[in-house]
Amino acid sequence: MNAISVRSLIQPEDKWNIETLFPSLSAWDAAFSQVTESVISPFWPKLLSYKGRLHEGILVLKEILEHLICVNRDLEKLYTYAHLRHDEEITINDHKRAFERISSLIHAFSQETAWFEPEVLSLQEDILQGYLDSEILAPYRFYLEKIVHLKSHTLTGDKEELIARVGKSLATPAKTFSALNNADLNLGTVTDSTGKIHPLSHGLYQVYLRSPDRTLRENAFKQMHNTFASFENTLSELINGQVEAHLFSAKTRKYTSCLEAALFPKNIPLAVYKSLIDAVRYGLPALHRYIELRKQALGVEKLHLYDMYAPIVSEVEMKMEYNQGEDLVIESVAPLGEEYQALLCKGLKEQRWVDRYENKHKRSGAYSSGCFDSYPYILMNYRGTLRDVFTLAHEAGHSMHSLLSILTQPFHYSHYPIFVAEVASTFNEELLMHLILKNISNSQEKTFLINEKIEDIRATLFRQTMFAEFELKIHVFAEEGIPITPQLLKEEYYKINEDYFGKNAVIDEEISVEWARIPHFYYNFYVYQYATGISASLSLAEKVLKGNETARAAYLNFLKSGGSRYPIDLLKIAGVDMTSREPVEAAIRHFDGLVTELGICLQNPS
Repeated sequence: MNAISVRSLIQPEDKWNIETLFPSLSAWDAAFSQVTESVISPFWPKLLSYKGRLHEGILVLKEILEHLICVNRDLEKLYTYAHLRHDEEITINDHKRAFERISSLIHAFSQETAWFEPEVLSLQEDILQGYLDSEILAPYRFYLEKIVHLKSHTLTGDKEELIARVGKSLATPAKTFSALNNADLNLGTVTDSTGKIHPLSHGLYQVYLRSPDRTLRENAFKQMHNTFASFENTLSELINGQVEAHLFSAKTRKYTSCLEAALFPKNIPLAVYKSLIDAVRYGLPALHRYIELRKQALGVEKLHLYDMYAPIVSEVEMKMEYNQGEDLVIESVAPLGEEYQALLCKGLKEQRWVDRYENKHKRSGAYSSGCFDSYPYILMNYRGTLRDVFTLAHEAGHSMHSLLSILTQPFHYSHYPIFVAEVASTFNEELLMHLILKNISNSQEKTFLINEKIEDIRATLFRQTMFAEFELKIHVFAEEGIPITPQLLKEEYYKINEDYFGKNAVIDEEISVEWARIPHFYYNFYVYQYATGISASLSLAEKVLKGNETARAAYLNFLKSGGSRYPIDLLKIAGVDMTSREPVEAAIRHFDGLVTELGICLQNPS
């Protein structure tokens, strides 16, 4: 039985070192009390003293920008500590209270500064242009240009303040889902083919789906989805509430759709999203060919969805202790140069970026998170599978992107846009796969790894695009006034699975409720960026792995650019144009070639 440890039994070296942010919660409390200028609202009277004065000149605007950035930086540091502590063990009240306090204070800051952007936009055109052309304000030019870009969707100061006030309420569906999913939901236990009982958790679910024991896979799949199905009405209301929140924001800001509201601020054309779906749908025959090959390799009469992650080379079980996986990840980034590799090695081995193992009530999944004044921390739930090693490589890609941005850019340009974030993470996964395949001589292991590579693209390109298509569909329903009911969600989700998996797989009834357990449906058109990200990263990694020094320098320059440009322009620095369908189509061709290679390996196992 795979027991889940309590956090107090996890060794210190296996936990992230967030004491570098604040040595204790009491130290955090002290810093919290100092970040405001007043103990009652308005908390920042000095900021409000600039209201109505932006027309007075360049130096006034420079002062307010510096003050805004300073407070933002302090708030971000407080938030980072609180949310990391909260995610370690979601049931600890002191950590939850700290997280709520800083979230509320950030909300108050948003309210108190809601006047700023409307006032910038209300300036006379010649004054505003003079500010944009000023050498004194040159460090903030792109910051100001982004505000001007949103002019047609920015409201008056009073209305912006009202929007800021309701922002906390609009976040309730996502917070409620997180509490239910990570803390309150009891997933129960499952039995394997021998009758042995195993606990089920979010982390263990992925382990069981990759088990050669088909009974365990089936039972885990059904138990997971049946648990969520028992809450389908509640979860449907949460999804509906989240979509309605997006719709409210879109309509209030005079966007034509929720999708436009999500993409326009980052200057991403709507065609990028829609052409991704079109390109992937056009490439579905490659996925269907892989599903048929998987069915043959497993030797099953019918391939169920719980068979999609099963090892097709049953004799191969590539397990790694955490330290082994860590070493492999560090070795894999050598093509990016000694400086990059040394920074990553120091972060993982000396600075303790990573919270390694699952514990009771720890947030599920994995992520990279930090701030300008912290390490780029990594949350893991490491179980020793090869997939866990790839997850570490993925999150390390994010963390190194964050670190290089922070080391190169000022605070206000250090936050890279989400659209480019998944490029760095999947790029590092590609480097890891290249290293492992290069050093493999065992034919069975090679077959296993090629299949892992295929699975990686399937999960990141095809699956995330399927999510993106479903997400767009339910938002369109809301825009058209169609009620989002549990039945509608299940029917539409089942249909889209039928399309993506094709006729070579059994679309199990339980999958119709999978939407209920996907956290990213609360993230406002986030998931499509996994698909565009892997498409871009496959193209860029291919050039770097061929030893192209120009490509390597361009890629590192992209990582160091942070958020100093719009995302499409940042990727052009790296060497890929995502306004074209070509990167997505090339990724699908790459996937199809791997399927062919896998077929050859399976026919010639020795």
